[in-house]
Amino acid sequence: MMPFILIVVGIAALVLAVFLFQFIGLWLQAMFSGAGVSIFSLVGMRIRKVPAKTIVSARILSCKAGMPINTDAIEAHYMSGGNVLRVVQALIAAKMANIKLDFKDATAIDLAGRNVLEAVQMSVNPKVIETPKVSAVALDGIELLAVTRITVRASIQKLVGGAGEETVIARVGEGIVSSIGSAKSHKEVLENPNMISKKVLEAGLDSGTAYEIRSIDISDIDVGRNIGAMLETDRAEADKKIAQAKAEERRAMAMAAEQEMKARVMEMNAKVVEAESQIPMAISESLKAGKMGFMDYYNLKNLQADTQMRTSLGGEPQSKSEEE
Repeated sequence: MMPFILIVVGIAALVLAVFLFQFIGLWLQAMFSGAGVSIFSLVGMRIRKVPAKTIVSARILSCKAGMPINTDAIEAHYMSGGNVLRVVQALIAAKMANIKLDFKDATAIDLAGRNVLEAVQMSVNPKVIETPKVSAVALDGIELLAVTRITVRASIQKLVGGAGEETVIARVGEGIVSSIGSAKSHKEVLENPNMISKKVLEAGLDSGTAYEIRSIDISDIDVGRNIGAMLETDRAEADKKIAQAKAEERRAMAMAAEQEMKARVMEMNAKVVEAESQIPMAISESLKAGKMGFMDYYNLKNLQADTQMRTSLGGEPQSKSEEE
């Protein structure tokens, strides 16, 4: 019985030795680097599926820089999805540059999705952002195309919740459009491009962003199209089309009125012809009824003949009854 127990204990001891041997190297490395990490902490990291090498490396780096960070805090940041080595490097860079930054703020910036190390570097060495060509029109109607270089410095305190580069570029573009649009002539802008930079800087466009605008420089400015002339041409063309449409409308109304007048004349002529066709019948009825004598009839014929003669001499058309 005793040999069996000794065998089991020996196997267990061997397994424990092999398990602990995996952490001996990291434990010794941390101990000789002045960043002691207990063997039980390393075992706990293994159980929690946290890469012990990464945590120990971050711990050693912080201790060597004179700003030791507790392994629990480093491990917690890693488990939250943060980049522990980058955070520690950012803290070291901030300390060397005399920038106020603690571990809590650095982890918050890192978890917000921003590169905290790059932000610290931008605080020391400002970044130059070049905007695309911005089109703006002066009051004289001439278009100007401006390209701007913006020198920005990262503001550590505004990185969490502050707007990014896209917002800075958009605001500067808006400021350029406003500055050029308020100029009386495009020549004023070409002669003094600094007027744009001055107005844009005075507007405080970096408010609410993660950056501080250090300078705005107009790197290139070109003359574009004559927007004013184009608008006047388009307006004249539109007025011409409107006038043509109104003239066409009046012509159509005149033609409609003429057709209506012709229809009325034709209707009246038809009534006249109908009335004239009833005259012989009326004369005949009058003769039969004795209301009209033969002398009256001859006098009427003489009157018609006289009227026909006068009409022919006057050049007027003869009616059907007159011809009879």
